[in-house]
Amino acid sequence: MQVSVENVGKLERKLTVRIPAEQFESQVRSRIQELGRNVRLKGFRPGKVPAKVIEQRFGAQVRGEAFSELVRNTLGEAIEQEKLRPAMPPQVSTTAAPSAGEIEYVATFEVMPEIGTIDVAQLDITRVTADIAESDVDQMIETLRQQRRSWNAVERAAQTGDMVLLEYSAQAGAYRFPESGVDRVGTVIGSNALFPELEAKLVGIKAGEEKSLEVTFPAEFRNADLAGKVAALAVKMVRVQEPMLPALDAQFFDSFGNHDGSLEKFRADVRANLERELKGNLLARLKAEVVEKLVAAYPSIDLPQGMVESESRALARQAEAQAQQQGQKDAKFAPEGFVDAARRRVAAGLLLSEVARQNQLRVDSRRVAETLAAIASTYEEPDQVVELYNRDPQLMSGLQSRVLEDQVAEWIADHARTTEAKQTFTEVMRPIS
Repeated sequence: MQVSVENVGKLERKLTVRIPAEQFESQVRSRIQELGRNVRLKGFRPGKVPAKVIEQRFGAQVRGEAFSELVRNTLGEAIEQEKLRPAMPPQVSTTAAPSAGEIEYVATFEVMPEIGTIDVAQLDITRVTADIAESDVDQMIETLRQQRRSWNAVERAAQTGDMVLLEYSAQAGAYRFPESGVDRVGTVIGSNALFPELEAKLVGIKAGEEKSLEVTFPAEFRNADLAGKVAALAVKMVRVQEPMLPALDAQFFDSFGNHDGSLEKFRADVRANLERELKGNLLARLKAEVVEKLVAAYPSIDLPQGMVESESRALARQAEAQAQQQGQKDAKFAPEGFVDAARRRVAAGLLLSEVARQNQLRVDSRRVAETLAAIASTYEEPDQVVELYNRDPQLMSGLQSRVLEDQVAEWIADHARTTEAKQTFTEVMRPIS
């Protein structure tokens, strides 16, 4: 096997591999002989089909399969021989026709950039820390009670926290909504599902009572003819319901899978869940901090264009899926709008990978198992989720990559100029802006 490499750009490489034609033809003959022993053709006894007939019927297919196998068996060896690190799977082109006693194919691909030694000791990293307080457990239990609350109709006037159903019409200048009759809408007062000013003015109105209100609709209101306008509202309260919170009893505990029946055990379970969420959020914040400082410290690395394009397409598909989940069924996003974000992601991935390579960091199988168990625990059938990952190499590979990046982020924080910043559980759990 003869191998030559040509640089066709900063990161683009053209790898030419030449193999003796006889090696290829030997594989073709072997495959044809095997077919002759096993194929069944009308007019021929099993195992007695002439090689010439096999060649005529299946020659093109056999040669294609033989060539694909030849490439699989030699390309990796050629890449390793030339000490290349492809960033993406190579594109192979060839005529697959022998010439001058050789068969040749060309593999084109981008290689990983040469970044040089990464000195993480010069990075200034802030590591956020937090603990679970008893008040955090209390607040979560109250949230769980709110999620399981029931509603009872009341005759008194509406107050904050009540669920109300009302009919209304709005008049803003010459515009009326709806054009005729009334619209019906419901909300929990104080939730701002409508908007704060209107919900505040619903306080004090009883079921069956009618009121005339003046409100200013928010500038971002979904109805453009009312957005930012002062309008007169004719409101009729249809129904007022007050929330009824479930008691902290065995029935309530059992609904969350706690069959012990004791408040102490339920609190312990809630704390364990909060600690798991806190651990994940702290790691996510640390990783975001490390990536930001790492990318900023190495702003000039060359990025494989193929990786950037692939990431741009993935981000566009992700944005489309999110938009469709929110009801925008025909949402479409061009990958070009995600190039900057894709470049940052690719740069982060390359730098984290290079830190792992230079410092011989390997994925911890124990952490992979723990992370998978944590993911599975959020589903009703965790065993099925674990089985799914174990059966799907692509899913498992993605999980392993994620865990290794987490390990690298922690390793960088341990070896950088790192300071701790104490926050409360509530502060940590707020989305990262």
